Amino acid sequence: MTVAGLLCHINLAGPSPAIPVVQFLDSIGANSAINQRGETLDKTTECAKYLGLRWFRAGIEGGVSIDDFVKLHAQTGVRFSWGLGSGASDLSKLLSTARLLAPTGALLAFEGPNEPNNWGITYEGQAGGRDHSWLPVAHLQRDMYRSVKSDSVLKKYPVWGISEIGAESDNVGLQFLTVPVNSGAIVPAGTTYADFANVHNYIYHPNSPNVEDNKTWNAADPSPACRVDGLYGEHGKTWARHFQGYSPEALEKLPRVTTETGCVIEEPVTEEIHALNILSLYLDQFKRGWSYTALYLLRDRVDEGGNQQYGFYRPDYTPRKAAVYLHNLTSTLADTGKKARSGKLSYAIPNEPNTVHDLLLQKSNGLFDLIVWSERVSGSVPVSVQLGRSHRWVKVYDPTLGVAAQRTLKDVSAVPLEMSNHPLILEIEG
Repeated sequence: MTVAGLLCHINLAGPSPAIPVVQFLDSIGANSAINQRGETLDKTTECAKYLGLRWFRAGIEGGVSIDDFVKLHAQTGVRFSWGLGSGASDLSKLLSTARLLAPTGALLAFEGPNEPNNWGITYEGQAGGRDHSWLPVAHLQRDMYRSVKSDSVLKKYPVWGISEIGAESDNVGLQFLTVPVNSGAIVPAGTTYADFANVHNYIYHPNSPNVEDNKTWNAADPSPACRVDGLYGEHGKTWARHFQGYSPEALEKLPRVTTETGCVIEEPVTEEIHALNILSLYLDQFKRGWSYTALYLLRDRVDEGGNQQYGFYRPDYTPRKAAVYLHNLTSTLADTGKKARSGKLSYAIPNEPNTVHDLLLQKSNGLFDLIVWSERVSGSVPVSVQLGRSHRWVKVYDPTLGVAAQRTLKDVSAVPLEMSNHPLILEIEG
């Protein structure tokens, strides 16, 4: 069964299927310049280990050597989405460098151009993106897909789409992974661009500027109800010219990733709110069907103007609360076993409030990790996790407090929780 299939069965009557914990951990990534823009390879390695990151958004933009990527992968296990970057169109370089990464196990996926609405590209002598026609952008993405899938070494890797395609100035069909018949697009039906949609759904947006309940849950919403720059505005009905894409029903099942999301620390977002948002962000994204999520940003930029306080780390590499909280979460969930497990657990949360969410994971040693999290701005609400039978023990962890269990309950069939603004992890004997 797929991850999406498992997710939709959680909390139905009868035992709920668990997702292998490694699938959730593998989804956790970040944006980093690796050893440029004030970042160093040694510090990036140290941060990746501490945070428990499994991938970085990267590519051919800039001058990072392949040896640095290979070394970082060897020391941390992180993989890389390999992209053209902003304003670039050098497919030959993208493919030749990817062929060096692939044999090392460091390659995760390919990614199309970054935000052509902001940067634009020139391909085959034609300017595209921004306020030009997007046909050169479409041709670049089409040719990248064809080149990857016709390469004997690279064809097994997924291709992620272009970010911010909702800005299309003309209907070149980039709102689809494969352009269908009768789409209205000016490219032929059957043109394939990507295996996964790629969205930059930052959680604060002019249409949703406030700190509020379910902030990150709503930003991950694939439906038209999403008020940020989400899946619907990119692939349902484009936000700039309102070209028709997928139906809401199709969007629910559309393979998708996020290569940028996050929030900046400025009023009303404090460092604590930033940290809490990031914790729930990774959980919400995975629960709502996003296969991979990269936070912007590993470390604050020092070569850009304006407020750059997005990072897990300050410019001097001191960790913010977001780094500490994520470290505690990934450390508690860490699984060193080789064989993924996906058993079943009977549980329910009667009258679960709409600000409370849950995700059932299982480690390779058979232990269940039931994550229950709440996204309230203020106050708390009591809930009771009802288990289908008595369990010899349940340990309760709070990633905002540390990595040690806060409570251990024995011979228990129900776990009372007070839910406020962060996750709790229930480790349950299998």
